[in-house]
Amino acid sequence: MSDKITIRVGEALVAGGPAGTAAEPEVVIGEMNGPFGAAFTNLIGNQAKGHSKVLAIMNTDIMVRPPTLMVSKVTVNNDRYTNILMGTVQAAIANGVLDSIKNNDIPKKKVNDLGIIISVWLNPSVAKDDNLDHKILFDIHRKATASAIKKAMNNQPDIDWLLENQDSIIHKYFQMGLDGKI
Repeated sequence: MSDKITIRVGEALVAGGPAGTAAEPEVVIGEMNGPFGAAFTNLIGNQAKGHSKVLAIMNTDIMVRPPTLMVSKVTVNNDRYTNILMGTVQAAIANGVLDSIKNNDIPKKKVNDLGIIISVWLNPSVAKDDNLDHKILFDIHRKATASAIKKAMNNQPDIDWLLENQDSIIHKYFQMGLDGKI
């Protein structure tokens, strides 16, 4: 990995918990003193109803480093959903970022130079689940965040793997369409 991290992109999907707890973050990581920093600044300054952008925090008044901007993939229009997204999931993302530093996927020496934009998937069904297990939801989103960052920082999957496996990978929902299940 070179010292300069202009822009890196990654994604992950972690499921396996109760219905609605899967996480599918997409991350963009880059240097704050270049085009990435301009995008980060524009996003945080361009709030849109139902798609607020917030910093990932460990707790109120404790922002994670590198600065991490959460952007919801789902329109947020429900107080309960908002509280889960800006509580359990926000804390999970912050911890996933720190896990990435502990795992040396993000170099510790770069935490004040980089920023992360994370596009967050949180299933709207969580707002209706009176038995939602917040610990499971937290663990899944934490793991997914760290996984997406690792993939981004290591340029995974690499092009050789993709070309080698191209014909054996079938998109889950494409297959479900072929099977008449969607």
